[in-house]
Amino acid sequence: MVTHQTPEAVLRTYLRSKDENRPHLTPRVFTDDAVLHVHLRTGSIAFPSVTRGRCKITDVLVSSFAMSYENVYTYCMAKPADGVDRYACDWMVVMTEKTSGSVRVGCGRYDWGFDAARSGLADRLVITIEQMLALPPAEQAAVFRWVDTLAYPWTTPAQVAAGAPDIAPLAPVVQYLAGTEARDRQS
Repeated sequence: MVTHQTPEAVLRTYLRSKDENRPHLTPRVFTDDAVLHVHLRTGSIAFPSVTRGRCKITDVLVSSFAMSYENVYTYCMAKPADGVDRYACDWMVVMTEKTSGSVRVGCGRYDWGFDAARSGLADRLVITIEQMLALPPAEQAAVFRWVDTLAYPWTTPAQVAAGAPDIAPLAPVVQYLAGTEARDRQS
């Protein structure tokens, strides 16, 4: 039996589950009948557009994901308040491809819906993937030095920009995250 979860606890557990390949944690994240929508604004990664049910969501976001990626770090640009039934934030992910060693750096937006009246678990998640860059394996050391300077899992766009390595292809991610505060004011 899952006790009532706060939005912050749900997000922390989600990030641990996905980033650390721990599918056994998803019953503390999603309701049985949760729905996942993925909006891709890039062709460099693939996900189904709609996934229904915690078991299938777990397969898409944790189990199958971990078959292709490792060294996964996901950062949220804001922490949710307690008691909310909706929450949106920008995110950044850094990871490596298992087969090639390429570094992936992506960003986008999470839009969460919570069953606040009962369990507090997520009953809806919309993931918008704005950018998903592929950098050569030679960039791993610089990118992971940068990642090591960021507070996990909550950071700020200013912290992301301040420590970003001088790798030109990273500019779209840093620029997207720089617009976080303006998007939050519009929400």
